[in-house]
Amino acid sequence: MRALAGLLTLAAALGLIATGAAAQSNWSRAMLRTPAGTNVLGNPQAKVRLTQYVSYTCTDCARFQVEADAVLQLAYIPSGRLAIEVHHVIRSPIDLTAAMLANCGAKEKFFLNHSALLFGQARWLKPLSGASSVQRARWVQPELGARNRAIAADFKLYDLMATRGYDRQSVEQCLTDRAMADRLEAQSRAASDAGVSATPGFAINGKLLLNTHDWAKLRPQLDESLK
Repeated sequence: MRALAGLLTLAAALGLIATGAAAQSNWSRAMLRTPAGTNVLGNPQAKVRLTQYVSYTCTDCARFQVEADAVLQLAYIPSGRLAIEVHHVIRSPIDLTAAMLANCGAKEKFFLNHSALLFGQARWLKPLSGASSVQRARWVQPELGARNRAIAADFKLYDLMATRGYDRQSVEQCLTDRAMADRLEAQSRAASDAGVSATPGFAINGKLLLNTHDWAKLRPQLDESLK
């Protein structure tokens, strides 16, 4: 009986170790949404928190996503030593519409929505260069829902969200969410107050990195902070 009890104790201990290892290896699936509405990927207690200040109409932001996303997801976040926080910068009504769609639904959907908008930016933003004066006027009308619907239609964002599994009704609910729009605009003001003057911008553990707007300049500073 004692031998059996010892084996059960050992098995339980090994189970706990395995469970802990599995949990640690799953930090790339740990997500939370802060009270301010920013989204965090990775261990919320990580040694290093990298804040990314992002605008969805910023071509350099799209370039950063292409260069850095896979590296961060595979080489940095799983260890639990780094978490990424996405902080929105709203430069135009188009930015606001895109940010509202990125945040549409549960927090678990955000980072794939975010990636879809940035990886697909060249395609969905293309109508901007050839837009008529009538279209541009629709993008700045004062009523939030009407403005967002016009932008979503002209830039085929309804179609993009459909590829993410959203039906029309769900998208409409997000496009008319005044509380969400207020949170996102407050985020943008907070970024400006923090000294963010260009996107993408970055902060490590709350300290804004000067003259750092791409992966080549960010990576050595990130590696240094993790030592």
